[in-house]
Amino acid sequence: MAQFLIIMEKFILGLKLGMSQMFDEKGNVVPLTLVEAGPCQVTQMKTKEKDGYEAVQIGFKQIEKKIKKSMKKKPFRYLKEFKIVEEDKSSSSPFAAAQVLDVSLFNEGDKVKISGVSKGKGFQGPVKRWGFSGRNATHGVKHEHRTLGSVGTTGPQRVMKGKKMAGRMGSDRVTVKNLKVVKVDKENNLLAIAGAVPGKNGSLLEIRGR
Repeated sequence: MAQFLIIMEKFILGLKLGMSQMFDEKGNVVPLTLVEAGPCQVTQMKTKEKDGYEAVQIGFKQIEKKIKKSMKKKPFRYLKEFKIVEEDKSSSSPFAAAQVLDVSLFNEGDKVKISGVSKGKGFQGPVKRWGFSGRNATHGVKHEHRTLGSVGTTGPQRVMKGKKMAGRMGSDRVTVKNLKVVKVDKENNLLAIAGAVPGKNGSLLEIRGR
């Protein structure tokens, strides 16, 4: 098996459960996001010799009901890869096939980076989508309060690509860095993260730490 130096040695998949709050030692309210993290299983080790890159593939939420024949080797609802940076051949990989990863990887006070898909808000106008101020409330403005305004140019007489206009909003991959792990509940596979994380309740999250 190939040998690596692991830069991001902590990673796990989880589901966003919702938000809560707690009091810190100074009596201040700390908003929290509760995440059901793991347990995950290492399903495959990607190597440079065989696959062209180094990565660890893990599975989350094992499927118990009858599954297709093609899924029997990896009977998980979610499969994600986490790339490994190869820098030092002298250090061996701490991961192995069928290894189980759980919340015990993380400690209270750890800083993590969380990625997920943001809430979809459908087709929205430019005021909500881009934060435009809109038109004046008076002085001859009628039925124009939330319109975009002029979008054309006098040079090429057309709308240029990339113009901020109305369109689909949300459902984008978002990453939030430097979030603090406030509480680790190993019995219930829960992580309490200070602040908000991307996505709606029940959405998949990728949690990375050092």
